[in-house]
Amino acid sequence: MRTKQIYNLPNVTDFKNQLLIWSQQFDEVIWLDSNNYEQKYSSFDAVLAVEAFTSIQTDYHQGFEKLKEYQTLVNDWIFGYLTYDLKNDVEPLESHNSDGLDFADLCFFQPKKIFIFKDNQLEIQYLNCVDDELESDFQAIETTDKAPSKTPNQDLKIKLKIHKDEYFNNVNKILNHIHRGDIYEVNFCQEFYAENTDINPLETYQKLNKISKPPFASFVKMYDKFALCASPERYIKKEGTQIISQPIKGTAKRSKNKKEDNELKTSLVNNEKERSENIMIVDLVRNDLSKTAIKGSVKVDELCKIYTFDQVHQMISTITSQVEPETHPVDILNSTFPMGSMTGAPKISAMKIIESLEASKRGLYSGAIGYFTPENDFDFNVVIRSILYNASKKYVSYSVGGAITAKSEPLKEYEECLIKAKAMRTVLEH
Repeated sequence: MRTKQIYNLPNVTDFKNQLLIWSQQFDEVIWLDSNNYEQKYSSFDAVLAVEAFTSIQTDYHQGFEKLKEYQTLVNDWIFGYLTYDLKNDVEPLESHNSDGLDFADLCFFQPKKIFIFKDNQLEIQYLNCVDDELESDFQAIETTDKAPSKTPNQDLKIKLKIHKDEYFNNVNKILNHIHRGDIYEVNFCQEFYAENTDINPLETYQKLNKISKPPFASFVKMYDKFALCASPERYIKKEGTQIISQPIKGTAKRSKNKKEDNELKTSLVNNEKERSENIMIVDLVRNDLSKTAIKGSVKVDELCKIYTFDQVHQMISTITSQVEPETHPVDILNSTFPMGSMTGAPKISAMKIIESLEASKRGLYSGAIGYFTPENDFDFNVVIRSILYNASKKYVSYSVGGAITAKSEPLKEYEECLIKAKAMRTVLEH
C-alpha cells in the first residue's frame, strides 16, 4: 500500500527545481514534465519517480513478454523506457551499428517515492513508508538550495557519424528505394557525438528544457546513464479503454518577427510534402492501432494540425481507438512499436533500410519514456530532441532525423536536421 499526502504549493516552479536537485541523490530517477503546455489529454502537469523498490532491465530478447510479466506481477506504478532496438523483439530484425551509449534495451522500475503535480497541488505517494519519512523528505526538499553549484560543460568537440556528402548519398539511395516501390517513406537519422566529455546532466537538462518548453520533457537517470529529453511528441497513451497516438511529421522553424512567424506557420499548413508525410504515418498508426482496437473504433480526431513550440512549429495528427477492458496494456505497446513517425512506411522495409544506411545504433533515441499506472493506464513520449549521456564512458550523443519521401530534396532534409539539432548543440556548447 502507498501512503499518500497532498500539499498546496505556494510556488510550483521553485519547488519543482528543488525537487529535481534533491532527487539526484538516488540511482533511479525519472522526471516527466508537460511544462504546462495546453494539452487535451494530460493526466497531470509533472511527475517524479525515484528509488527502485523492484525493477526489470533486459535486452530485446522477449523484451515485451518480460515487461508484460513484470507489469502484471507488480500491479503498481512503474516508470521506465523502451529503446528503438526492441524492434528486434517485435520483428525478425537486427541491430549491428556502433553504440557508444550502452543503454539496456528495456528498463523499468517500481518507485518507492512518487511526486505528482497538478495545478498548485502536489500529491506524494510512498511505498512502505517509515514513520515520518514522507514529511521529513518534504521539509528537506523545501530547504534544498534553489541554485546548485554551476559546473559548466567542458569544451566539447562535437563530431558527426555521417558527414554531409555521405548523408546526401544515403538520401539518394533512399529515393531510389522509393522510386522502385520498396517503401513510401523512411525516417533517416544521424548521430552527433562527443567523446571523453563530462557534462552536468541536470543542469544541461534544465537549460534544454528552458529553451524548448516541450510538453513531453523528461529527465532520466539510471545509475551512470542519462536521458535529457525535450520531446514535443507523444507516442501513445492509454486512458481507461481509450488509446491516443499523436505522431508528428512536418517541421518549420520559428521567427521572432510575428508576421514572418505566421508566414512560416501558414507555409507549413500548405506544404504538400509535409502533409503527405504526415498522412502516410497517420495511415500506418491507424493500421497499428487496429490490431488491438474494437472493430470500427479507430478514428482520426485531428489531421495535420499545427502546434507551436518555442523552437519550431510542428504538424501533428491525433488518432484514437477503443480497446476491450481486458486487453493487456503491454500488448498495445507491442503491436504499435516502434512508433511509425520514427520508422516510415511500410514499417518493416523502412526499418531494414534504416539499419543498412544509418551509422549508429539508435538505442534510446526514437524509443519511448513513460509510465504505467496501477489501473493499467500508460503514457509514453517519443525520444527525440534529446541528449543521451553515459557518464562512465564519458560519451555524449544527440541524434536528429527527418522523413524522406519521393518529394525530398537532400539539401533541404539536411538543413531540417540542423534546425532540429540547434537546441541540443546550443546547450552543450554554452
